[in-house]
Amino acid sequence: MRSNRKFNELRNIKVEINFMKNAFSSCLIEFGLTKVICSVTVEEKTPRWLKGTNQGWLTAEYSMLPTSTNTRNDRESIRGKLSGRTQEIQRLIGRSLRNCLNLSLLSDKLIKIDCDVLSADGGTRTTSINGSWIALNLAIKKLVQTKVLKKNPIKYGVSAISCGIIAGNPFVDLDYEEDSSAEADANFVFDSLGNIIEIQCTGEKTVISEKNFTSMYNLAKKSIHKIYQIQTNVEG
Repeated sequence: MRSNRKFNELRNIKVEINFMKNAFSSCLIEFGLTKVICSVTVEEKTPRWLKGTNQGWLTAEYSMLPTSTNTRNDRESIRGKLSGRTQEIQRLIGRSLRNCLNLSLLSDKLIKIDCDVLSADGGTRTTSINGSWIALNLAIKKLVQTKVLKKNPIKYGVSAISCGIIAGNPFVDLDYEEDSSAEADANFVFDSLGNIIEIQCTGEKTVISEKNFTSMYNLAKKSIHKIYQIQTNVEG
């Protein structure tokens, strides 16, 4: 396990922008073998409860292709409802991205972000957040350049990474095998100023000591700077 990476080393990250021809903006983002397409659609409408406020909104959807894992999973549309996991992840993506926006500058526009997992090898939710921010940033730049928006509503960057405790030791950016054997795991979402947007932390096999939590937090915070550099370097 982790034979080719140090405990604090991220997987190889690749980003291809404008991946989807018909999307307003998009990217294909890869963390190792985990691959996610993040696409943005902009609509001239907002939720009913925002009517008359002149405020915009952002929402996200998340799905895994049937063959994104070793064992084929049925599409959730066939089952007739979203799983609890899917709902939780897309809410996390939506919360994380709304956090970086001044929604009052979106002028009654609805931004929808679709995250479709092509290949899952751990960290699909954090990869989705990272790719979503890239696609969102591309979309907002286009809206400002075409004068659809008067000002850029993005306040800061958003980056996310997973960490875990394996055999008592902290590791960053877990793949599926590592995540499956972790005693504890966590997903960290930071802004580009180093502030916490959200932390999801679970003791899978035991409780999480303050020391172990701190070690995961420190690993995550150091890694976030590297991820944000990649996000901004490929923004187009």
